[in-house]
Parts: sequence; structure tokens; C-alpha cells
Amino acid sequence: MSGAIVVSQLGGPEVLEWVDQDPGTPGPGEVRIRHTAIGLNFIDVYHRTGLYPVELPFTPGSEGAGVVEAVGDDVDDLQVGARVAYTSNGPIGSYCEVRVMPRGRLFELPDEISEETAAAMMLKGCTVEYLVRRTYAVQAGDNVLLTAAAGGVGLIACQWLNALGANVIGTVGSPEKGELAKANGCNHVILYREENISERVAEITDGEGCRVAYDSVGASTFEASLKSLSRRGMLVTFGNASGPVEPISPLVLAKHRSLFLTRPRLGDYYTTPEETADGIRALFDMVLHGKVGPHIGARCSLHDVAAAHRALEARETVGSTVLVPG
Repeated sequence: MSGAIVVSQLGGPEVLEWVDQDPGTPGPGEVRIRHTAIGLNFIDVYHRTGLYPVELPFTPGSEGAGVVEAVGDDVDDLQVGARVAYTSNGPIGSYCEVRVMPRGRLFELPDEISEETAAAMMLKGCTVEYLVRRTYAVQAGDNVLLTAAAGGVGLIACQWLNALGANVIGTVGSPEKGELAKANGCNHVILYREENISERVAEITDGEGCRVAYDSVGASTFEASLKSLSRRGMLVTFGNASGPVEPISPLVLAKHRSLFLTRPRLGDYYTTPEETADGIRALFDMVLHGKVGPHIGARCSLHDVAAAHRALEARETVGSTVLVPG
């Protein structure tokens, strides 16, 4: 038997319950891993509350890392004892000590990348990869607006965008978070509680605006992100931390100088094995060359995951939070 977090009814952090369960034996094409580190992400909150519906009951969690305990009969390219990690391109369920999952979802870790580092960055890092390489291919010199620049995705995005030569303008909630964003490659910070985002963007860019805005906050920043774009700029809304964005008329995009608007999902950019391998190779390459690395702001026992959810929803976290099994 091993432990897992199970959600049997939708609601607040109190619905995250610890249970003992049998993880099972791997069948053909499957691997059993023992987690050593698990990533915490805002999508876990969306699943828990029902914003993103999941059939009940379920175990939350979209990324993790650990050690292979057993493999199915036809798995011959991964050995017991191998260190592996995975992102959310498949069934959720990482909030557990041990799980069985498809071999195709697992990626063996290079010696230079620890399991904790992997758990803190697989979903977040792959999200940044497809956003800056494929949703909008950022070029050197581009003005880029990034909301929640001191969050788990935000700090990785600051580093990656800086490495690409972009002029990174990040929104943060406090001076302390602003300093952290700057230390990770953000060129300019906007204190969104005190400053008007679009007006500050205009000042910073001499009225030019941003070629792209990456917005994970949602309802409260959507309009400001639109107003911060240059002619034919692109708004990439990829999260709902402040709530989902209300529907808008396409004419709004024309009003703001012929803008592009997209709402991407990781699963649509990591659809095939080839796309997935390419994205993860790009992420690992950035890490191995010292250009990108997660900032682990907190570590929390998996038993205490409810407290981690409360801190995340209250925007009290910085960088990545890692859940530790056992």
C-alpha cells in the first residue's frame, strides 16, 4: 500500500484527502514509479474546484519525478532504478507516493538534473517552451509583457525570454517579487497593484507597445494586456488565476489595432511523441546550458498539500512549490 491524495467532491483545499491505496502492477507498456518530488501548479486548483472538469473521484497533480520501481514485460528501454520525470501530457494523478503510468509519458533525466528540479519545472518549463518558441516565436529585441513574472512559470519565462534577447516587462504584486523577477532576467517590473499596466508599458516602450503579452492571470489583467500590445500584436492568455476571461467580440481586436488572440493548451502543442520529445529536448538543453532553472520557493509535505493550495490561491508563493512524498 502507498499514500495518495484523492478528491471525492469539488470544493476548497479541505477536499484534498489522504488515502491508502494499492498502486498496482505495471502491465504491457507501463512503468511503476516511486515519486521523490511532485510539482504544484494552478491547474491543480482548477481541477479541484471544477473549473476544468474531471470525473470524480480523482487524484490531482500534473507533474512529478521519481525512480522506476518496476516495468511491464514489453518495456525494454527503461531499467529499474532509472530516474524519470513527466509533464501533464496525459492523465493527471501525481499527488501520490507511487503510481503506474504509460512508458511513453516518462523521460529519463540527465545526471545533471535532479528529481526535485525536474518536478519543479516539467509542466512549467514545457509551458514556457511552447509559448515562446511555438505560440509566438519571440525574437531578439521584441518587447514582451509577462504577467505574474515571479510565479513558477513566470520566473522560467523571464530566464528563457532574456536568453532570447527580448525586452521583458513583468507584472508583480510586490517590490520583493519584482526584485526576484529582475534577478531572473526581467528587464522592467510593473507593480500592478500600484501602477497602470498599459500606461507603464507605453512609457517603457516609448509608445510602441509589446509584440506579445503572455497572460496567466486572466480576468483582472486581460484588458490591460490588450491595451499594452503594439499594432498586430498577439495576446496569449494561458491561465485564469484571477478568474476566467469574459467572452469578447472580435471587433475588440480590431479596435486595439488588429490584434491576435489565442488561448493555447499544452496538450495541443505536445500532441505527438515527436512534438513532445522536441519540446522536452529544448527545455533540457536550456537547463543544461545554464540558461533556465526553476526557483524553488517552498517545499511542502504531500500530507500538507491543502496548505500549499491555500498559499497558491492567495498568491503568497514565489517560483515553484515542490511537494515531498512520505
